[in-house]
Amino acid sequence: MAAARSSHETPGIDGVEGRGRGGGSGRFAGSVRAVGRVLRLPLTAAVSGIRRATHAHGAGESGLGKLIELHAVNGAGDVMITVALASTVFFSVPTDEARGRVALYLAITMAPFTLLAPVIGPLLDRLPHGRRAAMAGAMLARALLALVISGAVATGSLELYPAALGVLVASKAYGVIRSAVVPRLLPPRFSLVKANSRVTLGGLLATGVAAPIGAGLHTIGPDWPLYGAFALFTAGTFLSFSLPPKVDSAKGEDTALLAANAQHLHGPRRKTAQPRPGLRTVGPAVTHALAANAALRCLSGFLIFFLAFLLRVHPLAGQSAAVSLGIAGVSAGVGNALGTAVGAWLKARAPEVLIVTVVAIAGGAAIVAAVFFGTFLVALLAAVAGFAQALAKLSLDALIQRDVPDAVRTSAFARSETLLQMAWVLGGAIGIVLPLNGVLGLAVGAAIVAMGWLSTVRGLLASARRGTTDGLTGGAHGT
Repeated sequence: MAAARSSHETPGIDGVEGRGRGGGSGRFAGSVRAVGRVLRLPLTAAVSGIRRATHAHGAGESGLGKLIELHAVNGAGDVMITVALASTVFFSVPTDEARGRVALYLAITMAPFTLLAPVIGPLLDRLPHGRRAAMAGAMLARALLALVISGAVATGSLELYPAALGVLVASKAYGVIRSAVVPRLLPPRFSLVKANSRVTLGGLLATGVAAPIGAGLHTIGPDWPLYGAFALFTAGTFLSFSLPPKVDSAKGEDTALLAANAQHLHGPRRKTAQPRPGLRTVGPAVTHALAANAALRCLSGFLIFFLAFLLRVHPLAGQSAAVSLGIAGVSAGVGNALGTAVGAWLKARAPEVLIVTVVAIAGGAAIVAAVFFGTFLVALLAAVAGFAQALAKLSLDALIQRDVPDAVRTSAFARSETLLQMAWVLGGAIGIVLPLNGVLGLAVGAAIVAMGWLSTVRGLLASARRGTTDGLTGGAHGT
């Protein structure tokens, strides 16, 4: 009986012990899983919230949500490269040497770009069935060039400059393609202005998040932000192919011509019997709006380069050079985001009047900042310039949507974006050659805006008076 009792109880005891060990192990594993869920919750909640926002109101079904996410990746990658280049070309050397380096950078990268930019739009017109591949190519090119730049940063090689030129061209090519793709992904009852606002805002938010991350990576090593850019652009390469197939459809589209009809053409197309739609066939509103936007884009490029050197040599009162540059940069970013949000809210009502108004406000802000140069007014000018550029660009988009025929609208977006990028390059060149005098520089900035405003105000207001704004709502909802 004792033996039987012992043999009976032993498994019981072992079983109890086994259950105790198993229960302890299970409780520990459960605790680990619970901690994992707690740590993962903020990330998954953030990702889920972002996805809900980008895919709201039919954007998920149309594919616009995926484009917003792709543009966010693009903005984050670009700012990583910007952080790396700024630290190498601008911050790492004395001011005089930095100015020479940036001038060399402009000569080697921007000058060839001004020659390449005009052909980007026409080349992309020849790829109406390969837009996803073209966007993926622009992403992959920048991913590989980021690695090239990382090696050049470490060794001080001159490979930095041609690689930077390649990044610039690929970035602008992506921007042109993205502008051309947006009209193909509009959800039902979704205006083009609202769609562009969402895409732009997504890029701005990603830029704001990635900038401090890039600065943190730079503290590890000057090439680390470039590794971050490589990872982001590699992801963007795959994301490009996740866009819906209709991005590659060119059904019903044609090429936007800068001539009013076939009689103005040269070469083999000259004998075309029927006039083809072009930007000039829709009246002066689009061309005047494009000229006004070019003035604002020129001001943007000018302020970036001029203030970068001015505030390094002559910081704002009571601030260091880094803080002064940070104030100007943050102000411009906030103004840009605010202009994008206001544009979506206004839905580009009376776009001609909006463009005339914001260009006038930007010019007035530049004049006031030149006369009463100071911390607050420099920050205010940066914010107003960002606000005006964003709102005027959305209004230009609305005019193209309203006035340019459907058959050539995609091409028109590509060509207008190319012209605006060239205006930015011109403004940057002006900013780098001017003496570092705040009053003089901001007066030049005001003159740039004034020329754009005076040359376009009459045509834009005349277009508004003709009542063409009545067609905006129908165009926005009928696309």
